Amino acid sequence: MCGIVGGNCLPETSIDSLLGLLKHRGPDHQDYFKHRSNFLGHTRLAIIDSRELANQPMQMDDVSIVFNGEIYNYRDIIKAENFECRTRGDTEVILRLYLKYGTGFLNRLNGMFAFCIYDAAKDLFFCARDRYGKKPFYYYHAGGKFIFASEIKAILAQLKFRPPLNRLALQQYLAFQAPIHAQTFFQDIYKLPPGHALTVTADIFDVTCYYDITNIPYHGDSEALAIQTIDGLLNQAVEARLVGDEEVAVLLSGGLDSAMTARLYSEHSDRKINSFSIGYDDHNHYCELALAKQTAQEIGTQHHELRIGINDYIHSFEQILDYLDEPMADSASIPLFLLSGYIHNQNIKVALSGEGSDEIFLGYDNYFNLLNAYSSLPEDPGAYNLSREWAIKNRLFNNRELFFSTGETYTQEQLNILFKGEVIPKLSEYQSPYASKARWLTYIDFKIWIAEVLMSKIDRMSMAHSLEIRTPFLDYRLVEYLLGVDDTIKKGNTNKYLLKQVALKYLSKEIVNRRKKGFSSPFIEWLYDYYQDEILATIRRVNRELMLFSDEFIEFLYLEGKAKRFKQHVYSLFLFARWYEKLYL
Repeated sequence: MCGIVGGNCLPETSIDSLLGLLKHRGPDHQDYFKHRSNFLGHTRLAIIDSRELANQPMQMDDVSIVFNGEIYNYRDIIKAENFECRTRGDTEVILRLYLKYGTGFLNRLNGMFAFCIYDAAKDLFFCARDRYGKKPFYYYHAGGKFIFASEIKAILAQLKFRPPLNRLALQQYLAFQAPIHAQTFFQDIYKLPPGHALTVTADIFDVTCYYDITNIPYHGDSEALAIQTIDGLLNQAVEARLVGDEEVAVLLSGGLDSAMTARLYSEHSDRKINSFSIGYDDHNHYCELALAKQTAQEIGTQHHELRIGINDYIHSFEQILDYLDEPMADSASIPLFLLSGYIHNQNIKVALSGEGSDEIFLGYDNYFNLLNAYSSLPEDPGAYNLSREWAIKNRLFNNRELFFSTGETYTQEQLNILFKGEVIPKLSEYQSPYASKARWLTYIDFKIWIAEVLMSKIDRMSMAHSLEIRTPFLDYRLVEYLLGVDDTIKKGNTNKYLLKQVALKYLSKEIVNRRKKGFSSPFIEWLYDYYQDEILATIRRVNRELMLFSDEFIEFLYLEGKAKRFKQHVYSLFLFARWYEKLYL
């Protein structure tokens, strides 16, 4: 895992200083390449082939590359293409694929990646991001200037001005916990969407989609065959993510996803694996340490626990604003940030995590509540109220889509109350490619919740501590296979039905059938205990500057948060206000 930066205009500041902003992403080596006014820069976290020969930027003929991520099938590609490589890593494989196929090779890659290739002979930049957005790629494009980077801070450092706030991104963030589509909080700075490539020349600026999870057909496999196939695919996904020269750890909660990840990892390891869990000094009803310990004992891992308290949390709340660059409101960010730091301090560079399982196996209880609602008869929702239940009834009554992603926080009606001005319709660009509502739940969560929230959280919080997190459940072969499973088989008689059938081969019934708790933390309790009325004061100060929000609704939400209602609403708004105050005021 690494940090990348570059563009078609040499920065006025030194390139070394830009690389210094990304050193947390790659502390092992940094270097850059210049050609006329173009440059590529790289900071390296060495995991595969740590020799100097494998450092980046890497050049071959007139072509150079900076690459962030891992290609899990790079050895298979070398064999299939009869490549004679100088290095033992995956970066050279991407270069050779480009030299052989031009830009038409992306679907040959299985991995997480963001890269930029500069072809000096054509004066062309070719950039790409992986299928599900595991690795970030930001760019600035205005006035003929093209700048890209793994993190926005390395773009801002090259501009002579602070871009104005993108108010559309703010609305999207409050709705979904992060800006969606290509938007960021900064005007003229964009994200390359997952599954997209970007070509830049003096005359061309072209963003194209090379992958999407639309039109995945049903394959018709029986339940027995599906269980057998999932078992094989999941084992392959875990084994592939053990590639590299560094030890791999595993994040372990009390849930099934991390337990299966750890168990399968142990099946493919010839030594005792290290597992890591996080818990809390107080508010023990949020804590899963006892369950994680029980799982670790059954699997036989070398288990490590980290307990945090309010002071740890608040200190990290202020720190993560620098690592995020823009607000991202998943409240699990801070526990992951602290746990990543703890793992890094054990001299470990790589860890596995269980993200993606809920979305492909229908793991959320809310999925089943929604599927029941889809099949119910519409009824008048009655007088408006702020509850989620009213919003679902209203959508059903008006023949609108019921589900807008697991991360939905402010509904359209709530945004209309919060904002004084016009609110953009939230999902105008998203239409379901599937008649099946079960498939829609997975599809839209991959578009928004996974791509914009979960993957952003994992990358920023782990890479802040030079830790690479790999997610076996998001292997595209497993994702596509699960989308092709018949809905009735997938739903079964419980959430995560098919995964549980597979898991019974590897884990005890007690672990497999545990009631899903979900990763949570005492975030709102600690924020109110520490900041108290400063929460409301901060939001009001920012609102006096922006004049965007209803003062009455802000105060209402603050008082509701005190009573532990509308917790995510308050968190999202306060995080934005702290960020804006820090950056603009």
